[in-house]
Amino acid sequence: MQTTLRQTQKAEYESNKLAKRLRGLVGRAIGDFDMIGPGDRVMVCLSGGKDSYALLDLLLSLRDAAPVKFDIVAFNLDQKQPGFPAHVLPDYLRARGVPFHVAEQDTYAVVKRVIPDGKTTCGLCSRLRRGVIYRVASELGATRIALGHHRDDMIETLFLNMFHGGKMKGMSPKLVSDDGKHIVIRPLAYCHERDLIAFAELRQFPIIPCNLCGSQPNLQRQAVKEMLREWERKFPGRVESIFRSMQNLVPSHLADTALFDFRGLRTQDTPYPDGDLGFDQEPLPAPGADVDRFPLTVTADATT
Repeated sequence: MQTTLRQTQKAEYESNKLAKRLRGLVGRAIGDFDMIGPGDRVMVCLSGGKDSYALLDLLLSLRDAAPVKFDIVAFNLDQKQPGFPAHVLPDYLRARGVPFHVAEQDTYAVVKRVIPDGKTTCGLCSRLRRGVIYRVASELGATRIALGHHRDDMIETLFLNMFHGGKMKGMSPKLVSDDGKHIVIRPLAYCHERDLIAFAELRQFPIIPCNLCGSQPNLQRQAVKEMLREWERKFPGRVESIFRSMQNLVPSHLADTALFDFRGLRTQDTPYPDGDLGFDQEPLPAPGADVDRFPLTVTADATT
């Protein structure tokens, strides 16, 4: 009995600790990117997956505590996937006291008809969903559309675009919709997927599996995910550094002439802040530290 009580108390402590950390990260993202303002009506898109459940849970918590007043309405698109338990989300949302809207549109049949077996369905499925989301947002008077993409999604998208699209383009925390009429936000932008997995388990969200994109084993995104997971295993902190780099671009040391005026470069008599350093200086070791852990690196371009 005593052991069971201690285990329960420990589980509650860990759950509260994790929730507090995630709320802090979501609040910081909202503040950094000015995602939600006074009087906004936020439409939270729920798929039935761990990320969208966590997004709703955290936004509800922040709404109740934030000095800025905003409304939340949940939205789900019933894509008519075979075996989809249509009652699960409405039952959950009623129990939480959250107003919601469910739209029914058979995008599943469209995707299965158009995309050959074995080919990636995500692109078409996403476009079809996006059109419905924008329409419903207008109908509900939503001023913000909140999606459940997290930090790992943003990093994976960066590499997918580099490897397969020839662009250094990630997933924006805040953007204007394709039709120009809506603001789309991703409040989980600073949240790690592993924390969201743990949070979903602790909260015991009623997860609904997807048998379109979620059932495809050979997605390029999955390959990138595995690559990043292996990097993090071998080089702890590398993925975190990649995410920081997405927030610290130096256009003068890339090669996009639309971002930096390479043609207009001229010499000058004063030091140039974005000069010829090809690599940033590594931190010096602290006194008594193992010097082998701080290898020397070249700090100038190889051409000098």
